[in-house]
Amino acid sequence: MILSIVLLLVGFVILIFGADKLVEAASALAANFGIPNIVIGLTVVAFGTSAPELVVNVFAAINNSPEMVMGNVLGSNIFNVLGILGVSAVIYPLAVKSNTTWIEIPLAFLAALLVLIVASDQLLDKLPEDLITRSEGIVMLLFFAVFLAYNIIVSKNPGQKPESIEIPKYSSAQSMLWIIVGLAGLVFGGKLIVDNAVSIASSLGISERVIGLTIVSIGTSLPELATSIAAVRKKKVDIAIGNVVGSNIFNIFFILGVSSTILPITIQPENFRDIWMNIIAGLLLFVFIFTGKERKLERWEGVIFLVLYTAYVTSLVMDSL
Repeated sequence: MILSIVLLLVGFVILIFGADKLVEAASALAANFGIPNIVIGLTVVAFGTSAPELVVNVFAAINNSPEMVMGNVLGSNIFNVLGILGVSAVIYPLAVKSNTTWIEIPLAFLAALLVLIVASDQLLDKLPEDLITRSEGIVMLLFFAVFLAYNIIVSKNPGQKPESIEIPKYSSAQSMLWIIVGLAGLVFGGKLIVDNAVSIASSLGISERVIGLTIVSIGTSLPELATSIAAVRKKKVDIAIGNVVGSNIFNIFFILGVSSTILPITIQPENFRDIWMNIIAGLLLFVFIFTGKERKLERWEGVIFLVLYTAYVTSLVMDSL
């Protein structure tokens, strides 16, 4: 049990280190080939920050652990909004750009609703079980392709100020070496996390769903947490909220899409509680943005997010005891 906990923590360290090095090296390699910064930011960096969730879910799908798949995706999205935005807003109120307000936040909310729709086979289609099928996973990937195309089109708008990203100076050979190291870290760290999270769940008699919703989802969301807090401390609040909203869209359309394409995901009755929590978090974010005179997430709203997240996690732990 203790060894599994240690290996789980080691897995998180290796996974996040691998993701960080992969982003740096791939960004440097892209820059060496003359690819514009904004395209690097929307593709390499965006994929890189979601790499921990993706790798963990791929291993969970391969290991036939649908509860871990759903727990990690939904847990990450809930933590992103209630935890990361809650902490960020308490540090400094988060102003929201027009595109984020009118397109990306509603799209993240619709993505949360989409999970409810594709998971409700018994209710909507009178089928014997609730299942996210491969075909539904492919549809999510198509939605993701549209979202990616939208981002690239918006980035080319003359009135759109691109966010600056720091790209390290690596030679192409160094970049390739670090890409290999980063990928190895992702694969090795991801496997350590999934194997030992399942082992801990078995030892404690806790479901893989709860482990995925708490320990695994928070651990894989650490890059987003670090990015958002660093952005808020530099008063770049639009990066903080855009980072979280974009990550939530990635998690559902891309990561859940890939996972369900690998393995059709059986939905348990308990999963609907988490699906609804994800919807409530997205709805609250949308409502809070429109309260007050400005499009802003205030400190008191961040406190509400944190209280709600604490209550949710506490209820998960209490129910599992």
